[in-house]
Amino acid sequence: MTTTFITGANKSLGYETARRLIDAGHTVLLGARDPERGRQAADALGARFVQIDVTDDASVAAAADDIAAHEGRIDVLINNAGVFGPHVPADQLTATDAGAVFEVNVVGIVRVTHAFLPLLRKSAHPVIVNVSSGMGSFTLTHDTERAEGRNLAPLYTASKAAVTMLTTQYAKSWPDVKVNAADPGYTATDFNAHSGPQTVTEGTDAIVGLATIGADGPTGTFRDRHGEMPW
Repeated sequence: MTTTFITGANKSLGYETARRLIDAGHTVLLGARDPERGRQAADALGARFVQIDVTDDASVAAAADDIAAHEGRIDVLINNAGVFGPHVPADQLTATDAGAVFEVNVVGIVRVTHAFLPLLRKSAHPVIVNVSSGMGSFTLTHDTERAEGRNLAPLYTASKAAVTMLTTQYAKSWPDVKVNAADPGYTATDFNAHSGPQTVTEGTDAIVGLATIGADGPTGTFRDRHGEMPW
């Protein structure tokens, strides 16, 4: 049985990823910051709730200890928790704004991955999926024919570029772990007032695909539902 832990899984892409992986036979540990919302989501899906705030060392350590005591290991870690940041013009963005976005989107991945790597290494085929974005692609954000090239979001795009680079560096550092980045694509979620043309099921195709790779699967890649993405 494959045991999968997902951060930020009480709604949207995280919730749908949990649902699909449960349907695929995974034992899913649903991570969320808010205990009430997390338990409600886990109960609805048939997952086990694990409270986690990716910005807090003690919370992350407690989550890892909880899983070590109950499951003993995880096979798949999905770093899904993320924030968009303020919807304001670039000249109004502050260092405090930047710190808040990077603390969740980038530092949070480092914090969770560091704490959960010992649990992953107890798996025969450990897998990490970092949820990045095409908004972090240098190529796509320079293509004005695409939504990524027409939308301005300095902090979010910079943080997701960092997530993708972090993914490739982790993949090269740990040959025993498959580490990949997924781009959900422009999906209808709270991030965009549900304006995205893709459903959450379509938006989780790349995440689920990378979460279910075998021992011979890729590592160090950046993919959306159609295949590999440009950097």
